Amino acid sequence: MSQIRDAAMTSKAWPFEEARRILKRYEKAPPEKGYVLFETGYGPSGLPHIGTFGEVARTTMVMRAFQALSDIPTRLICFSDDLDGMRKVPGNVPNPDQLAEHLQRPLTSVPDPFGTHDSFGAHNNAMLRRFLDTFGFEYDFISATEFYRTGQFDDTLLRAARNYDAIMDVMLKSLREERRQTYSIFLPIHPESGRVMYVPMKSVDAEAGTITFDTEEGEEMTLPVTGGHVKLQWKPDFGARWAALGVDFEMYGKEHATNTAIYSKICRLLGGKAPEIFSYELFLDDKGQKISKSSGNGISIDEWLTYASTESLSYFMYLKPKTAKRMYFDVIPKAVDEYHQQLRAYQTQDTAQRLNNPVWHIHGGDVPASNMVVPFSMLLNLAAVSSAEDKAQLWGFIQRYAPDTNPENNPDMDAAAGFAVRYYNDFVKPTRVYRLPSDLEREALADLRDQLAAYDGPLDDEALQSIVYACGRERFDPLRSWFSALYEVLLGASQGPRFGGFIALYGVAETVALIDQALAGGLVSEG
Repeated sequence: MSQIRDAAMTSKAWPFEEARRILKRYEKAPPEKGYVLFETGYGPSGLPHIGTFGEVARTTMVMRAFQALSDIPTRLICFSDDLDGMRKVPGNVPNPDQLAEHLQRPLTSVPDPFGTHDSFGAHNNAMLRRFLDTFGFEYDFISATEFYRTGQFDDTLLRAARNYDAIMDVMLKSLREERRQTYSIFLPIHPESGRVMYVPMKSVDAEAGTITFDTEEGEEMTLPVTGGHVKLQWKPDFGARWAALGVDFEMYGKEHATNTAIYSKICRLLGGKAPEIFSYELFLDDKGQKISKSSGNGISIDEWLTYASTESLSYFMYLKPKTAKRMYFDVIPKAVDEYHQQLRAYQTQDTAQRLNNPVWHIHGGDVPASNMVVPFSMLLNLAAVSSAEDKAQLWGFIQRYAPDTNPENNPDMDAAAGFAVRYYNDFVKPTRVYRLPSDLEREALADLRDQLAAYDGPLDDEALQSIVYACGRERFDPLRSWFSALYEVLLGASQGPRFGGFIALYGVAETVALIDQALAGGLVSEG
């Protein structure tokens, strides 16, 4: 343990860098609350999306890194802002017209359009928890509605009433002139309509803990700030939540970064210490647009898990969190193969190298061995040339290539075979475009075909790769144009696997037949 702790103190892996910042908060004394609190927030205005998962996954990675550095207990909470008023009807829910009459009501007061839960907020909270539970996250869930209405937030709300002018001063400096005229940190919830009201305050009675205002209909009303009768505007709510819970670490997207100073000032005004903040870049869809939970663009958690393992998604989340990344279906194969490459590398690394390896952070130090004997990208090409409709077809090739493997002893391999068939049929097959070879390419392909037909050696990747090289080395400059020709003519793709390995997996005789078909123009007519 001491060896890991020593290496963790100097590791350049970003979770350890963040963990050391948190540890510094308590270098003089441990936290009075008895634990270090990690928080991740969720706005349940739409269905949970993959960016939400990424926030929890990355926060968990930092928490695990902290646990390697310190014996101070930790806690992770997922806080749902489900008391927010529904400002618009999401476009990706059934019967959206039925939700229009509930605009501005808290999400936990809006009927569930799916008909499965007590409210739309409860439905989306359940979806979030189901998704997070799929990955085995250890977290405590807190509903803002429950937090406000059960009195857990009351002390902080009363403190906000006492510090109303100071908090308003912080907020007004950040607002345009016209917004200042009507702004209040408190949003009353109408006791009859249930709508969240954006109205100015006529007075705030700090001693009584009440606010007085005119409703949108002109009726003067006084409500207590406690018990869920009001909620805080979202920026003050951020800082107040930090103070109420004693949050030590939170990460959020760069759209929040400009507000960090505001959140932190409000937290301090309410008697808290602002947490350590990590601001990450946003995910983009296939068109380079920000992924949005309300519009449902990009890729969902369930969609990723249709084509790859949970661990490959966690691996993708680990990589370069401060860099904006496209997150669409075409990133999946690379993530799968790189994850298994790192698993294999981990087995031979020393402690310092292991702590810098993404898989340590994905698995919390309990890293399994990879049993993927064939890369995922190779499986996709195998599925293409064999027109595979189920994973049993791929296992026929896999077991000839690696006789000691089987679905029972190689569960990762078995799952990947199934994923590859799905991915191929849904994404690769519709986009395959074969072409005829040029005269030079035809000559090289015929040479490769003849050498393979005469080959009587074992299914050895390197030996077969040498034959492929020999056929192209004297004919193509640069040599990569030869491999591009192999992929485009034989596989209908712009890129592909190490070709010697592909021949070993697919079979020498099968590859000879594939080349014959390509030279006869059969692949172009099929494609």
